[in-house]
Amino acid sequence: MDMANLEWLYGKPAATGKLKANPEDFVVVEDLGYAADGEGEHLLVRLRKNGCNTRFVADALAKFAGIHAREVSFAGMKDRHAVTEQTFCLRLAGKDAPDFSAFALEGCEVLETARHRRKLRTGALAGNAFKLILRQIDDRAEVEHRLEKISHGGVPNYFGEQRFGRGGNNLIQAQRWANNEITVRERSKRSFLLSAARSALFNQVVSDRLAQPDGLMQVRVGDALQLTGRGSWFVADQAEREALQQRVEQHELRITAPLPGRGEWGSRDQALCFEQQALASEADLIALLERERVDAARRAMLVVPRDLHWNWWDDVTLELSFWLPAGSFATSLVRELLQTDSDAQQIDE
Repeated sequence: MDMANLEWLYGKPAATGKLKANPEDFVVVEDLGYAADGEGEHLLVRLRKNGCNTRFVADALAKFAGIHAREVSFAGMKDRHAVTEQTFCLRLAGKDAPDFSAFALEGCEVLETARHRRKLRTGALAGNAFKLILRQIDDRAEVEHRLEKISHGGVPNYFGEQRFGRGGNNLIQAQRWANNEITVRERSKRSFLLSAARSALFNQVVSDRLAQPDGLMQVRVGDALQLTGRGSWFVADQAEREALQQRVEQHELRITAPLPGRGEWGSRDQALCFEQQALASEADLIALLERERVDAARRAMLVVPRDLHWNWWDDVTLELSFWLPAGSFATSLVRELLQTDSDAQQIDE
């Protein structure tokens, strides 16, 4: 997906700058949202890594602990070209935990370990804390103005370019698969391609909604609304629309867009008609998701960063810190702030 074709909430940025001049300019600290139990058959291993992709580290941990790679899980992929802290979960049923002070992998440092009763599953985290250094900014005043807007109004909750693979290859392959031009058998590859497909469809609906006069904040009859930070949703009807509108403006509720798949999308009436029209040309991708039994879901169209702080080192260098809920992309926030070299924003996926 070409992110350049998607709408911006505050208009296309005029300022330019550089993201990830080096890995230390992009720091991610995973927030699981809970503490380890202190007992159980699983071992949570929290480590800091730089220059290693998530699966490579998971395989190295499995080898060190003498267990199969499938016995190691993690909440989500983390950027290879960044400094990231994340937790891996090792199933050690009936086994003593190895001495991780002896674990040696270039670019990795074990920070702590703790026993836990439950397996760490994909997506089972509260969010991530980010610290970014943006360099060579050519318009400090423009960026400062946008930061003020973002701190109050948030940004479109787009899936970032990383989701679509280098050069958008994951989405290209998903489209070929949908057109029966290729067969995809490898489980992990299937997952990546299906994820890219539904992410692109979501982004398209959000972009089309942004292009409308009512944007992402005006409740329509039939909109599927989500309590901020929650996964479930309910449908707005005409009688309650005014009251619901106030709750959206107070950021208590979020208007959602579909993650298409098998089953009903969740919206109704005006909202559903709009979503169907926005994706009218994507019948093949939608059919692929249904055929592969991917269940339809919803995702908030807007995300407001928590604890957004910034500090100018000088007129061209900005330190930015914030927290985003699970599944939201720091690069989507940066996209609203300034134009960057997107080639530097690749991730494990």
